[in-house]
Amino acid sequence: MTNFRRRLLLFFGLMLALLLFGMAGFVLVEGYHWFDALYMTVITLTTVGYYEVKTLSTAGRAFNMVLLLIGVNAIFLGIGLMTSTVVELQLDHYFERKRRKRMIESLHDHYIICGFGRVGRGAAQELLRSKAPIVVVDKDEDKIDRVIKAGMLGVLADSTRDETLRGVRIERARGLVAALASDADNLFLTLSAKTLNPKLTVATRANEDEAASKLRRAGADSVVSPYGVTGSRLAQSLIRPHVTQFLDYAMLDPAVDLGIEQFRVHQDSHVTAKSLADLKELRKEFGISVLAIRRGHGEMIFNPGPDTIIEDGDYLIVMGQSQSLQKLEKLLLSRL
Repeated sequence: MTNFRRRLLLFFGLMLALLLFGMAGFVLVEGYHWFDALYMTVITLTTVGYYEVKTLSTAGRAFNMVLLLIGVNAIFLGIGLMTSTVVELQLDHYFERKRRKRMIESLHDHYIICGFGRVGRGAAQELLRSKAPIVVVDKDEDKIDRVIKAGMLGVLADSTRDETLRGVRIERARGLVAALASDADNLFLTLSAKTLNPKLTVATRANEDEAASKLRRAGADSVVSPYGVTGSRLAQSLIRPHVTQFLDYAMLDPAVDLGIEQFRVHQDSHVTAKSLADLKELRKEFGISVLAIRRGHGEMIFNPGPDTIIEDGDYLIVMGQSQSLQKLEKLLLSRL
């Protein structure tokens, strides 16, 4: 329960207690009917000064003065409490926005997710699983509230506008996920993103097959059709259920310590110009399997043999346990 809700319940509880106390006093001291007692309590607490139901006795006047002193002070105290709560909330929101803005200002090599629907949420979960820095942009306030409550950076804005993309530091971003509802919005977003940062890697969704080719021409590096992928996956689960289950374990199940990663080989890396046979530690010590090698010029070598030479600019696509993958990353980053 939030602090605001607790204080609100406290305020209304105090008001209810005062009403019950006043009603009980007028019934017991003056013998009023309960509705007349409620009426007298309300006009006393609100200090409106309407006429009394009947002339009060000395004891009734004494009780009325006590109720008036307690009630007015309690009401002012409650109003002050609620006012301070509202001010605190406004300040909290202000400083929270400032903190998020500072965090976004400091982002480098991050990923921008535009649209937090089902596709955007899936992309965010996978990027978080890879411990990649992300910022989510959506113009739906409820979705951004969900993003912030999940501990992610979120911006309430229209991601198709250039100033929004500049605000999430697109010029320093590594990649962008265009997961907006319509193909037209994703197309416009892709054009804007590539104009602001030509080196940016853009992955976008496409609802229609015709839109996919347009998105590629607009500069999208990867175009995914959720409906086509889902249909293909359903068919694969029927035809090759064990392969599908293996991929689910390797890519999606957090309980299974197994992952598939890609690592870039640099010119002065420890493994450059060596064959896979020379790197026996990959299999024996690290327990890592090299599934494929993507050459710098785009050629993909599947299931490379031991004589395959690793070149500068290659991407090694490997599978292994998370700790082993971290060791391999350090090996690839080590200098000759």
